[in-house]
Amino acid sequence: MQARRRRRVKIIATLGPASNDRETIAALFAAGADVFRINMSHASHDGMRERVATIRSLEEEMNRPIGILVDLQGPKLRLGAFAGGAADLNKGDHFALDGDPTPGGPSRVYLPHPEILSSLAPGHRVLIDDGKVLLRVVDAAPGRASTVVEVAGRVSDKKGVSLPDTTIPTSAMTDKDRADLAAALEENIDWIALSFVQRPEDIVEVKQIAKGRALVMAKIEKPQAVLRIDEIMAVADAVMVARGDLGVEMPLERVPGIQKTLTRLARRLGKPVVVATQMLESMITAPVPTRAEVSDVATAVFEGADAVMLSAESASGQYPREAVATMNRIAEAVESEGIYPSIIEAQRAAPEATGADAIAEATRDVAETLDLKVICAWTTSGSTGLRIARQRPRSAILALTPREEVARRLAVVWGLHPVVTDDARDERDMAERACRHAYIEGFAGEGERIIIVAGVPFGTPGATNNLRIATVGT
Repeated sequence: MQARRRRRVKIIATLGPASNDRETIAALFAAGADVFRINMSHASHDGMRERVATIRSLEEEMNRPIGILVDLQGPKLRLGAFAGGAADLNKGDHFALDGDPTPGGPSRVYLPHPEILSSLAPGHRVLIDDGKVLLRVVDAAPGRASTVVEVAGRVSDKKGVSLPDTTIPTSAMTDKDRADLAAALEENIDWIALSFVQRPEDIVEVKQIAKGRALVMAKIEKPQAVLRIDEIMAVADAVMVARGDLGVEMPLERVPGIQKTLTRLARRLGKPVVVATQMLESMITAPVPTRAEVSDVATAVFEGADAVMLSAESASGQYPREAVATMNRIAEAVESEGIYPSIIEAQRAAPEATGADAIAEATRDVAETLDLKVICAWTTSGSTGLRIARQRPRSAILALTPREEVARRLAVVWGLHPVVTDDARDERDMAERACRHAYIEGFAGEGERIIIVAGVPFGTPGATNNLRIATVGT
């Protein structure tokens, strides 16, 4: 179980009240979790530190790199209070959002976000409580926006506000996020997920603070991010399709197409893509998923996503281990289907016009021509492993790296089985140790051939230029 997974897609499990103790975290890892997510919307700094320490202790015990993803909360836009705690809005009613902190009623309410009031314009939609109530702006002035109710319903204190048509001129990070980020970076976590991304500058801001201590994953949950996805992907290290929030701010029927578009874009760029939220939602309270949920997970696997993610299912649900095990079984079943390789291969993008990408594509072709079971990629920075994974080869991929932090980061990447080992001293050592690890990790038997890809001189990041075939045990 600890040696290798029987699938290529990775599983991210969110930790929470149902999965904070060491025994449960170990059970989630045994069931198939490759990366653990800590959601700072619900975690204190001390709680985050305790979970990181538990995961690192488990990692040492299992002798397997485990990725840790810290998810920043981002701005939470909410209404103010109502005099009676709530108000009923009827279709056609006029309703104002303003900067007056006085408790509201059926005609107005305080919106404690002046940046929103200064950004709203006639025609913009304002969604309340995940879209249960829809307002349309008819007039906007500094400090006040007049709206008309298009979808009626009850609004109450502190309900969330979504703005699908409005670009808010503020950072994606709040003061809380900055404090959470600083605390997380002190714990040597691997990935930072940034919420509320609207523009590439949001990602750049986090990367400037992180300074390479963690990689940055852009959560795509706003229409503004979809419109500027090429720019965002150019600076992000990975992308998460956060379908829950995306489905609030965009028509639900558009979300599957956006998921496929983002998955293929990320694959073309060689950057990890995670499909997230509501994948096995019914397993929060039930021991088995619905057939529709199984199909949803299967679609992401067929599409070649790097990872699929569990949120409340593993964080606060009644069956956290069963949810991970179910996702694991679905992924294994999909990847064993006879049609799976042809679907994955049909989505391959042409390699970039670089020597490293040419070597990566040649590695895949040689491995498939000779029916080699495993590709051994020596990777110092992780870039060689990412290039090989981008090709989605039929062979398993063993990523050998001298850097523990690189192995942990690669735990989220499709098909990569990362192993920490000393860097190769020379080409003979490169081949001998690649064969030894392929044997130890269960990828190749004695007398079987493997293919090795590396960069020479060794230890030079991004210099993928060497391809070699070797035989295990000789």
